[in-house]
Amino acid sequence: MPDAIFADHRLASIYDAFGGDRHDLTAYLDIADELSADRVLDIGCGTGCLAILLAESGRTVVGVDPAEASLEVAKSKNGAARITWLHGDATAMPPIDADLAVMTGNVAQVFLTDADWIQTLQGIRSALRPGGHLVFETRRPERRAWEEWADEPPTTVDVPGAGLVEQQLHVTAIRLPFVSFRHTYTFLTDGMVITSHSTLRFRSRDEVESNLTAHGYLVQDVREAPDRPGREFVFIAKRAA
Repeated sequence: MPDAIFADHRLASIYDAFGGDRHDLTAYLDIADELSADRVLDIGCGTGCLAILLAESGRTVVGVDPAEASLEVAKSKNGAARITWLHGDATAMPPIDADLAVMTGNVAQVFLTDADWIQTLQGIRSALRPGGHLVFETRRPERRAWEEWADEPPTTVDVPGAGLVEQQLHVTAIRLPFVSFRHTYTFLTDGMVITSHSTLRFRSRDEVESNLTAHGYLVQDVREAPDRPGREFVFIAKRAA
């Protein structure tokens, strides 16, 4: 089940306000150009920020997400009509012959069990055309991002239509490779408080490469995230024949 931050309608409606300008997505547009990808599958598309940018560049885009509330936000945006939106996950994708599948943000880390992760990789592979690519990012475990999260102060944003909203992040458990945390949102206009609990799995580079190789991919490159050097791996893998 998706975390409340994505699945709760009130939280989904303010998600973009706390996400910033999403300049991190530019790298994915550049990779789509590099790979000459015309048909793109955005897995865990959330509120559709990347999917809409890809569609605006003239590509055919399919966005899939298990959180219906996030998809509703995505569908309400300008340009959303160009995109095919699917409610679900990557384990049951139709064979769409995508040139490229992407997972941005923390999407690749929400699959906590080996079975869920492997089923996701297999589902994506079935949705790619022969020779199509999977590109995704994942946080470097050695960077220990959770130590920075523990020091983050509350953030208050004036959200159009919602007023002032305060966000607090608390790390609740560290049992590597798993890290759990809680977001607490306080809507200052009416005092409503909503919490969202999340857990991410931090896989090493070797583990991810082994998983990809074992399940039908050729790892072509492992890069830095250009806007977050030293913090993440960006994997570029090709569907093996």
